[in-house]
Amino acid sequence: MIEKKNIIGICGSASRNSANLSILKWIAAWEKSNFNLEIIADLTELPPFKTELTDWNVPQQIVAFRNKIANADGIIICTPEYVFSIPSGLKNMIEWCVSTTIFSDKPIGLITASASGEKGHEELKLIMETLQTKFTEETTLLIQGVKGKVNKQGGLLDKKTATELKMFVQSFNKLTS
Repeated sequence: MIEKKNIIGICGSASRNSANLSILKWIAAWEKSNFNLEIIADLTELPPFKTELTDWNVPQQIVAFRNKIANADGIIICTPEYVFSIPSGLKNMIEWCVSTTIFSDKPIGLITASASGEKGHEELKLIMETLQTKFTEETTLLIQGVKGKVNKQGGLLDKKTATELKMFVQSFNKLTS
């Protein structure tokens, strides 16, 4: 029996019932035979970043979060774009990890699901490249006009989006092998 991979799914949205969370839940259900996807849905639980606490007296929530990232076989970030950028909660989470090497060589999938998302998607790719994560063009996906493509129950309303997500997950599985 093949052991399932442990994957962390990070939802960058500040909304409780976001399309991004629905996409992560869809991936978890679609890939339940290949990996266990633990979804982190509320980044507001992490304290605001403070440079002086990066290496010494690190808050316990950050230590626990960093350990999850370090021990994961891969990470999937699914986020909207806010004002042509990544959301502040996602940026805060990343800042807590910059002084470490937990993202170095970590297989990562990047999904930006938003109204437009182009600028935020490029920014996220640049940040993850800077952190030396492992990703390919096939493990990145921009879903524009997401409100008309995903319903609140996590169902995909758009066949093209479903096909793109399946291809994304296939590529992510190869990356984490």
